[in-house]
Amino acid sequence: MKPFTYSRAASVAEAAKAAASVQGARFIAGGTNLLDLMKLQIETPTHLIDVNHLGLDRIEKTEDGGLRIGALVRNTDLAADKAVRRDYAVLSRALLAGASGQLRNKATTGGNLLQRTRCPYFYDTRMPCNKRKPGSGCGAIKGISRSLAILGTSDACIAQHPSDMAVALRLLDASVETMGADGNRRAIPIADFHLAPGDSPHVEHALQPGELITAVTLPRPLGGTHVYRKVRDRASYAFALVSVAAVFGKDGKARFAFGGIATKPWRVAEAEAAASGGAKAVAEAALAGATPTAQNAFKQQLAAQTLAAIYRQKEA
Repeated sequence: MKPFTYSRAASVAEAAKAAASVQGARFIAGGTNLLDLMKLQIETPTHLIDVNHLGLDRIEKTEDGGLRIGALVRNTDLAADKAVRRDYAVLSRALLAGASGQLRNKATTGGNLLQRTRCPYFYDTRMPCNKRKPGSGCGAIKGISRSLAILGTSDACIAQHPSDMAVALRLLDASVETMGADGNRRAIPIADFHLAPGDSPHVEHALQPGELITAVTLPRPLGGTHVYRKVRDRASYAFALVSVAAVFGKDGKARFAFGGIATKPWRVAEAEAAASGGAKAVAEAALAGATPTAQNAFKQQLAAQTLAAIYRQKEA
């Protein structure tokens, strides 16, 4: 690691101000992704601001019948929460499908949203990567791309988004609450929080410098049948080749969000409109516009098969 300084924030406002005033500052909570990246010198913060003691670790009901999840709620605690298991089961299942028990015990809600891609070219500092070094090129496009994205890609980046939790939050229409360095608070719809790469793959989210995630809010429960299905190379501690979060309502309507196949948590209105037509119709709509490489074209068929399995599970 490169040398860095460290401080412990006493309040959310203090943390945001400190992050905006010190060039190269980063927040740290669980550190399950950041510390690995620092060891590889992919992330080289000059200053770490510890936010673990800011009281952002509660799960509370909102006035409109939803749920507010503090940014420091650990993944294990969120997955086990009674209200989450009862009313937002797809979120609980997505969390339990991610990482390992040890990592879930440390990883936070806010940190999970901000984890960075697992593209091998991002992690290999000898190779070009526009996420790691803007303007250097994308080694993955003509390289090893089996695990990478087929949706939301650009000529600058085909890296896949890694989070399971974020896929479920996209399905549930969550909002991300923040506080900026100027003390202003805002709520960012999850649909607008993660950014497709376009010409600037290094800009991955909608946060401004110094802006700190304080909570994630969920609207009123959807009801219905919740499913999260993840296909990966091994049974645990592996990222998704394809994942599908789904909610089937009693009114015949359905929602679908996808992971492993896109540069951000992926949800397509046309796929949900096609729900009554079955898995094949949903897959065709969801995968419209896909731009696979020769190595990851199999993800199209795998996504369709995963949807078919979900429909069979629903009907069983």
